[in-house]
Amino acid sequence: MKLSYEDHDTITVLTLSGDLSCDQVDAFRRSCQDRLDAGIRHVVLDLEHLTFIDSAGLEALLWIIDEAGQRGGQMRIVKPGPTVTKILEISRLDRRFNIHDTIESAAKSLR
Repeated sequence: MKLSYEDHDTITVLTLSGDLSCDQVDAFRRSCQDRLDAGIRHVVLDLEHLTFIDSAGLEALLWIIDEAGQRGGQMRIVKPGPTVTKILEISRLDRRFNIHDTIESAAKSLR
């Protein structure tokens, strides 16, 4: 998994590529926790280049919702690829996550 981020006021845009599986979840959580501890309230996850996510990765996404929520924030997902979209649908988490087509749309929904 490769992760990069850009902070914009109280919103961070995290871009993930590769796989988010049990081997990468701890590093992903640490990165998210660092952003939240730095004063970020809202998390936008750009998943356009994420090729796979397993149950540990899905659990990490649910964890972000809880962590951001404790700080009065929210999480949005942008452009999950076809495989990740199918996994979200099969797990029925597509109903739980707020999914957008663009980063701009996701960010606007947080203001």
